[in-house]
Amino acid sequence: MDDDLLAERFQAHRGHLRAVAYRMLGSLAEADDAVQETWLRLGRADAERVENLGGWLTTVVARICLDMLRARRARREEPLDPRLPDPVVSLGAALDPESQALLGEGVGLALQVVLGTLTPAERLAFVLHDLFAVRFEEIAGILGRSDAAARQLASRARRRVRGAPAPDPDLARQREVVDAFLAAARGGDLDALVAVLDPGVVLRAEHAGTFREVRGAAAVARSALGFAGLAEHARPVLVNGAAGIVAAPRGRPFSVLGFTVTRGRIAAVDILAEPARVRALGPGVLGG
Repeated sequence: MDDDLLAERFQAHRGHLRAVAYRMLGSLAEADDAVQETWLRLGRADAERVENLGGWLTTVVARICLDMLRARRARREEPLDPRLPDPVVSLGAALDPESQALLGEGVGLALQVVLGTLTPAERLAFVLHDLFAVRFEEIAGILGRSDAAARQLASRARRRVRGAPAPDPDLARQREVVDAFLAAARGGDLDALVAVLDPGVVLRAEHAGTFREVRGAAAVARSALGFAGLAEHARPVLVNGAAGIVAAPRGRPFSVLGFTVTRGRIAAVDILAEPARVRALGPGVLGG
């Protein structure tokens, strides 16, 4: 097959492959690496004999991601505590086309956090079957297991994922709730903070190599009072398609906060304040 034609056909699938890799890895940079490796493998394959290029590419990128997840554990690079996934930050009132292609429907930050707690095999089975409608026979082939085992892995993952709160569909209402949270934080109003928080709210924060998790409305409200100063520098953005903010004192992004608003209250707050990871999100978080 002509190289230009092959590149054109691959490009048509790039957005889909990046979406698969992001859900599998939770890292934008690693997702791009996985897609690039998929392209290299396609170049070494006999593309003329590939009947279903989209299916072939999905299988290859899934295998690469599975190997990357397993390698993390083998090298003991996975922290004992959970690690927040890379947030997908978009400016404006709607997702830009690239972010829309990456996230699809309903892949909020809270879901990505739960995916990060699954084993590599569970994550692959759930992501491919439940999010991308790949048949279990194909998943079993990637994992080297039986169809029944692949189904069981997806079922286990599904039970875990059910605990992830889903954001309300009304983005304007989400923003109202987040704005109320920020106003209460700025004003030091503990009662007003508790009023906009779900009783079972969870706050997760990653900063300077540490991961902290706080649960319960009262405890999260008290923690929120501690970053009241950052609320003064909040800039509204979309974080994985939901209402969020970038805190940028003196115009420099310091942290990204994603909110999951469920039934009119905040059910999860995810704060990424790891300087290198925030910088790696690129100029989009500044609007540049």
